[in-house]
Amino acid sequence: MNLEFPLDLPAAEDRPFSVTEVMEGARQLLQQLPVVWVQGEVSGFKVYGQGQWYFTLKDRAATMSCVVWAEDARRMPARPEDGMTVFARGHLTVFPKRGQLQFTVRQLIPTPEGGFHALQLERARRALERDGLLAPERKRPLPAFPACVGVVTSPEGAAWRDIVAVVARRWPACELMLIGARVQGADAPRELCQALALAARFPRLDVLIVGRGGGSAEDLQAFNDEQVARAVAASPVPTISAVGHETDVTLTDLVADVRAATPSAAAEKAVPDRRAVARQLEAVRRHLTQAAGRRVEVGGMRVRSAAARMGAAVEGRVRDAMHRADTARRGMDAACERRLHGGRALADRLGAALDALSPLRVLERGFAVPRDAAGRVLRRMAAFPAGTPFRLRVVDGEVQARVEEG
Repeated sequence: MNLEFPLDLPAAEDRPFSVTEVMEGARQLLQQLPVVWVQGEVSGFKVYGQGQWYFTLKDRAATMSCVVWAEDARRMPARPEDGMTVFARGHLTVFPKRGQLQFTVRQLIPTPEGGFHALQLERARRALERDGLLAPERKRPLPAFPACVGVVTSPEGAAWRDIVAVVARRWPACELMLIGARVQGADAPRELCQALALAARFPRLDVLIVGRGGGSAEDLQAFNDEQVARAVAASPVPTISAVGHETDVTLTDLVADVRAATPSAAAEKAVPDRRAVARQLEAVRRHLTQAAGRRVEVGGMRVRSAAARMGAAVEGRVRDAMHRADTARRGMDAACERRLHGGRALADRLGAALDALSPLRVLERGFAVPRDAAGRVLRRMAAFPAGTPFRLRVVDGEVQARVEEG
C-alpha cells in the first residue's frame, strides 16, 4: 500500500503543537471563562476515591461530564439521584488524558421541577442554622413533672386523641390545654404561628407539644415553613415536635428542644409514667428504711458503747470520790479529835484559873462576905451604921447579923 504525502510541509514558523500543548491551552482558555449555572438531568451518579462525585448532566440534545470534588461534596446538603433535574454551578475545564470536556461543580440544588420543596427546605434550613436555631446547646430539658401541657394541633385530628389517651394513662394529674390550628393546607402555616403565639401567653404551661399525624410530604409542608419553625424556637417553654411518622424529619423537628417520632411518643416524653414513679418511690422508701435501720443499729451500738464507757468512767470517778471522801473523813476525825483534846485541855486550864479566882475559895481560907438585903456586897465601914441588919456569907452558908455599935 502506497501512501502519498503532499510535498508542501509546514513552514518553520508554523510548527505543529503537541496534543498535550493543545489540551493545556484549551484548559487555560476555559479557566478564563466566568462561573456559570447549568441546568440538566443527573445521570450515572457515582462516588469514587476520597468521596468525589462523578455524574453526567444531559438534556435532549447533549451530555456533559461533571465532577464534584470531595471537599465540595461534603458541603452539599444531599447527594443527587439519577433522573433529578438540578441547577449546577461551576466552571468548565478539560481532562487532558482523555481529551474530554469536564464541568467542575461547586454548588448543586434541585430545580423547581426536579425538587422545588427540597430547594425551599434547604434554604430555610440554612437560614435557621445561620441564626443559631439548630445549635445543640440551645436545646432545653423537659420538666420532670409538668402540671400543664399545651398541644398545638388540629382539634379534629387523631394526634390530639392519641395525646389525651397517653397522658390519661401515664400521668392523669397533668392538665392538657389544646390550642387548635390547621396542620395542612395553604392556611396552616399562618394558623400554626398564631397558635404558637397564643400558647406563649399562657404562664401555666410547662411544656408544649407541636405536631400532627402522618401524611404525605405535601401534607407535612406546614411544619417545614420557616416562620413556623421560628415560632417554635421562640417558645418560652420547652417544646416537643411530633410530626408525621418516624422517618419524617421537618424543620420544626430540628428547632424543637425534643423530637418525637409520633404524637403518642411525644406524650410519653412529656409526662412521666405513674407506675414507674410509684416503683421508684417504693425503691426509695425501702432504701431509706434500710438506711434508717442501719443507722439506728449503728447508733444503738454507739450508744451502748458510750454508755458502757460512761458507766466505767462514772464508776471509777465514784470510787475515787469515795476514796477521797473517806480520806477527808479520817482527816476531819483526826482534826476534830485534836481540836477536842486541845479544847478540853484549855477548858481544864481555864476552869482551874476560874476556880482559883472563885470567892468560895476565899471563903474556904476563913474569909466572910457581908451583903445587904438586896444582895450587894458591903465593902466600907460607912455601910455598917449601928442597928443595920446584913447577911454574912461564909464557906458553908449565910449568917444573919446586926451592927450593935457604930
